[in-house]
Formats: sequence, structure tokens, C-alpha cells
Amino acid sequence: MTFSPRVTHLAPEGAYAMLSRAQALEAAGREIIHLEVGQPDSLTFENILQAGIQAIRDGHTRYTPSAGVPALRQAIAQDAGRRRGIAFKPSQVVIGPGAKPALFYPTLALVRPGDEVIYPDPGFPTYEAMVGVAGGIPVPLPLREEAGFSFDLEAFDSLLSEHTRMVILNSPSNPTGGVLSLADLEHIADAAIEHDLWVLSDEIYSRLVYDAPAASIASLPGMAERTIICDGFSKTYAMTGWRLGYGIMPEALAERVGLLITHSVGCTADFTQVAGLEAIQGPQEQAEAVVLEYRRRRDALVAGLNAIPGVRCQKPQGAFYAFPNISALGRSSSWLAEYLLEEAGVALLPGTAFGKYGEGYLRLCFANSLENLLLAVERMAEALRRL
Repeated sequence: MTFSPRVTHLAPEGAYAMLSRAQALEAAGREIIHLEVGQPDSLTFENILQAGIQAIRDGHTRYTPSAGVPALRQAIAQDAGRRRGIAFKPSQVVIGPGAKPALFYPTLALVRPGDEVIYPDPGFPTYEAMVGVAGGIPVPLPLREEAGFSFDLEAFDSLLSEHTRMVILNSPSNPTGGVLSLADLEHIADAAIEHDLWVLSDEIYSRLVYDAPAASIASLPGMAERTIICDGFSKTYAMTGWRLGYGIMPEALAERVGLLITHSVGCTADFTQVAGLEAIQGPQEQAEAVVLEYRRRRDALVAGLNAIPGVRCQKPQGAFYAFPNISALGRSSSWLAEYLLEEAGVALLPGTAFGKYGEGYLRLCFANSLENLLLAVERMAEALRRL
């Protein structure tokens, strides 16, 4: 069968492939600790659940405007703007079924065949995929462990060319947990203005920070008119399966992205949007408590990993991932991920699931119980001693 070139480069996400392998072992009777899939381990908060259930009962099961219901667009504009110190209009907000449309559709609207897009590596696999689908040229930029997994700014400057159209940021980062410093954001912003570039800022983990807030590049002078913010409800409110995300962008681009939604998915489920409205406007104490719990788990997991000979792990500043360096063990990250699944019953991901510069690392999601995390470290340490 012959396919269009726009899809021949697509590959599965590593997390789903590893989950399938782990579930096959479970079906055969093995006990597996799941640290591979990046989603909260808690249920959606009760007030949000009840709002969604009531919305279905009240008949919120019909089509909505493609860009989202006005009340939710208004609430997002106010909430997102307050958190970032920016004044957003509801007309700049486009709601989609998950956050991925806020990555994919602006890329389709802006990137032309042959345009280059700089993106972080290791980074979320969808970045490279969506640039290729748009006909652009993905340009991976290495993240530097010694700089807290921030951009290698010298490499960034060297990669800029007359063909560069867009720069993708992800802070806090999946898979590293790194947060871009204000100084680095200012450097990137200066380059974006000088070269007339778009910036797509994936801020889905912006509420999951442990030591200091993560700044948004959109708040810097001259950047609001050239930045697309991607965010959503999945990580902060444990709503991964609800499929509710949004993009914030200049109004003219929001109109184009709204049309892409019209002609692809139509709209986002009405009752899901009602639940999202409750998430934003309802109590925030549980979301804040979850962050404190993640911090406790992070500290325990990182300490445990650093106690394993041949492993070193920085303390992530955000998200819920640890990204230990395992290069001293002398094995590839993909080999070690398979070995630890088979020998330790711990499902995690190789750094190469997030790009070529992820070699020498593993990714562990600490959205799991503290008991399971400590058991995973114990099993890993024992398995690695047998190498």
C-alpha cells in the first residue's frame, strides 16, 4: 500500500509500546510497577467529576462552537492570563479535545513545506511528528544536563537559519523535568524577534513546579504577538481521559486554528467543557496538595536513584518525571529499559523514546505511590547489581 509522504515518518509513542509489553507480562502473571505512562495516578477530583456527570444529565451532549463554549474560553483567558501576568481575550483561546490539537493545528497553520522548526531533544515525540506532517523540516536541539536540561544556547544560535519558521519550547519539560530559566527565555525571545519567528510554548506542566514558578515566554516584551501557548487540564486536574486542552494565540491565528478544528474533529464534547469550567473556577486546594505529594515522591525517588552505583539523577524542577543518567552502566538506554522490565518488573522508558539526544538516560514517571516508587528503586538496584 502506498501512503502520502506526510505520514510515512510517523511512529508509535514509546510509552504506549512499553505499556503494551508490560501488560503482556502482567497477563502472564508477572507483577509490574508502571512508571512508563505520564499521567496522574489519582482520580479526577470529585467536584469535577460531579460537574461532568450533572452536565450529561442536563443535556450538555450536543455540538458546541468549534473553538469552544464562550464561558470556558472566557474563564481560560482570565485564569491563564492571571497566572502569566498577561491580558488575554477569549477570542484568543481555542479549545480542543486534548492539548495535542493546540500543538498540531498551529503548526499546520504556520509551517510551510521546507520551513525549519527547532524543537527540544529529548522531547515529546509529537513535536517531530507534527512538523513532518506539516511538510516542515524538524531540527532537533540538544538539552544540556549540566544546565538543568535547558537549551544549549550556542547550539540554538547555530541552528537558526533563513529557513527557520518556529521554535518549540516545553517548560517544565517532558521527559527531563527541566525548567527554562528567565535568562534563557530572554535569549530565545531576542532571537525570535530578530529573526521574525513563531514560538510554540508547550506549558501543559506549568502548574506542576516544585522550587520556583516556570515563566512563560509569552510574558516577555514583544512575544505575545508571536507566541502560541499550549496547555490543558490533563496533568493538573487528573483529566487525561476527558480530552480537554486549549491553545492561546493571536486572534487571526486562533480563527484559522478554529477552522482546522471545524473541518477535523468538529468540536470538543460539551459536558467535558462544563467539567473544565468547574476545574478552573472551583476549589484549587486538591491540585495544590497533589503538587506537594509529587514533591515528596520526587525527593524520595531521586535520592534512591542516586544511591544506585552507576546512576546519577538531577532533581527535576517540574512535571512528574525523573530522568537519570545511566551512561556509566555501559549499556544503551533501550537495552536497559528492556532489561529492567524483564528482570526487575519495572516499566520505564529509554531516553531515546524522546529523541537521539536521550541516549544515556531513562525516564521514570513518579505519578505513582511512594511505596511503589521505593520498591521500584529496590528492584532496579538489585537487577543492576547483576549486570
